[in-house]
Amino acid sequence: MVAALREAGAAELAWGRMLPPTIADRSPRPIDAMLTTVTARRPTLERAMADAAERQDGLTVRRGSGVARLATRARAGAVHVTGVRTEDGMTLYCDLVVDATGRRSRMPALVREAGGPDAVEEISDTGFVYYTRFFRSADGSTPAPRGPLNSPFESHSILTLPADAGTWSVTLYGAAADPPLKRLRHEPVWTSVMRASPLHAHWLEGEPITGILPMGGILDRRRRLPADGSLSGVALLADAWACTNPSVGRGMTFGLMHGALLRDVLREHEAGSDAFAAAWDEETEREMTPWYEATAAADRARMDQLRAARDGGAYVVPADPASRLRAALPPAMGVDADAFRAGMEIVGCLALPREVFSRPGIAEKVMTAAAARGDFRLPGPSRAELLELVSCAGAPAVAG
Repeated sequence: MVAALREAGAAELAWGRMLPPTIADRSPRPIDAMLTTVTARRPTLERAMADAAERQDGLTVRRGSGVARLATRARAGAVHVTGVRTEDGMTLYCDLVVDATGRRSRMPALVREAGGPDAVEEISDTGFVYYTRFFRSADGSTPAPRGPLNSPFESHSILTLPADAGTWSVTLYGAAADPPLKRLRHEPVWTSVMRASPLHAHWLEGEPITGILPMGGILDRRRRLPADGSLSGVALLADAWACTNPSVGRGMTFGLMHGALLRDVLREHEAGSDAFAAAWDEETEREMTPWYEATAAADRARMDQLRAARDGGAYVVPADPASRLRAALPPAMGVDADAFRAGMEIVGCLALPREVFSRPGIAEKVMTAAAARGDFRLPGPSRAELLELVSCAGAPAVAG
């Protein structure tokens, strides 16, 4: 699949060779070979995956009809899923139904309709709203990052993502509960904020291929089906299991990680058995849930920062070590080579924060580097400057 993405012109970001200019020690490290990101637009990525699936021996791809309900059989007070019944009336039997239908999965409802137990859901609205525009270049190139791809400011963030075939996206996002920022949906306002950001304004130097695309109502949500013998024959995978704030770009990575885990569990346990259901739940909780929790915690911390700025108060980092290290890592990444690589391991889902910070000397190095930068902020609009920009760029007023 990676080869197919490269053929489609996907951008490759080799972070070991893209250290911030403020880092003095630019010598390579052995981990640099792993710190590479391949990026593409979602349709390109989905096409590459679909092509790989079509070429896979033993796999039949059926399109054009969704799942209407589950095929099941009762078994000693439990429900065993034996397949699916499609909207066009076909019944497909199998050893295991894998639900990879994404964050809008209907599986909990389908299980209930089949007489099965309720799923346990942990859900919260992240509170973010996104305003995105796509661009392309004339020569197939993409802008070189001059700052973090996901750059936080006092009341908003800028997310810049190189993609495939000389395209990229730029997203301004902030709190949905911050009414003045709703004006970012207007192109003059959106552009004026980007032009006021010295490390990011050059991302406008391309041909716009969309208008401003708003997106809100994004949830952090995790689902867990019972693994107590009351349900078997079904497995939640990727976003159907858990979905998070898309600004950190972990959805596809989580899906691939979860898919590899499913492969490993199926090697050890019979598909659809009670033993598989218990092992799948256990391994998902052990391997994947810590990633979900770390992502959701970062979302909450960022929203607390935005809320403090909106309300005119100072954000105070909680005193617990995890929160202090999470807050110290971004400024430390700008001046320390080891902190930068540690941060990129976390961003790339190569190692959990708790694993990275437990390594000898890393936590101390991060805290020392962050302290040396003091109250560092990326160059860009403050809260007051942002409010002035969104009120003076020709957009209509927003009530409420």
